[in-house]
Amino acid sequence: MTNISNTSASRVSGLSDGMREALGQSEVFLAFQERLSHVAAVNRPVLLIGERGTGKELAASRLHYLSRRWQGPLIALNCAALSAALIESELFGYEKGAFTGAAQRRSGRFEAADGGTLFLDEVGNIPLEVQEKILRVVEYGTFERVGSTELIEADARIIAATNANLPNLVRTGRFKQDLLDRLSFEVLFLPPLRDRREDILLLANHFAARMSFELGREGIVRFSSKAARALEEYFWPGNIRELKNVVERAVYRSNASVVTTITFDPFDNPFETRSADPSPAATPDQVADAVRAPKPKPFKKAIIEYERQLIKEALQAAQFNQKKAATMMGLTYHQFRGLYRRHRAHLS
Repeated sequence: MTNISNTSASRVSGLSDGMREALGQSEVFLAFQERLSHVAAVNRPVLLIGERGTGKELAASRLHYLSRRWQGPLIALNCAALSAALIESELFGYEKGAFTGAAQRRSGRFEAADGGTLFLDEVGNIPLEVQEKILRVVEYGTFERVGSTELIEADARIIAATNANLPNLVRTGRFKQDLLDRLSFEVLFLPPLRDRREDILLLANHFAARMSFELGREGIVRFSSKAARALEEYFWPGNIRELKNVVERAVYRSNASVVTTITFDPFDNPFETRSADPSPAATPDQVADAVRAPKPKPFKKAIIEYERQLIKEALQAAQFNQKKAATMMGLTYHQFRGLYRRHRAHLS
């Protein structure tokens, strides 16, 4: 991002490198992209809901560049990165002398986004008094700078994103129902990576090739069957961002063209058992109890076995009608199909 002259706003210029990472071939990913493309042409607010690392900023960028405002500015504000006192002045600007340190007039991000798109990331962090002013802009297209009574017009389409439950914030009095109503002309839910299993190796190969190029290596990087299986079976709580970090780390640590080792947790301490302050020695009875006690399964293995068990039970209850089984599990048909294809070889 580059600074705009005489403004505190940030402008996203052109298609970012991240745009090339909107990759996928799974049904759920393609369905999301179709909904995104459909609403992009409509000049109304859009709310993006997704877990961390699912690509909300990338989706906002695609919405802008697929819209009729694509030649206008795309201005972004991460509402979680600012204190409540700063968000208002960042959004609406301020007049000289409006507060201590306001040495000159500054334009806000609504002004900078005029004719384009304003992306409000982590919108659930905006304080109530600022929400009221945003609602006025959405409804009337006007606002006042901090320390001014002059009305300023702004024609900016709002795209908001969050991983919070906004209806719950409304119920607890932390988000205005009127603003939520205006921002949710369309609500798009970004699919987590665990529901895009068919895309994992596609994305992994993409990130691996880029990392290999960055390291100046020649040839094509690929994953061993064991490494590929580990990538596909991992739960990915950090989604695409976590996948990118894991793959880049694996390529960097590998000296061969075939990646065989995947490290999911970089904080896995190999010296953790060598405590400088060892606990008291166990008694013979405690040792015997520990030997007899069932050993807990690794988390990933337990999740995989549980998924297979749920699929088997749902299929049997639905007399092997996959659409009925999906409904019983509270999944869409596309989500169920993704899980079924992943575990099909182990369901007999």
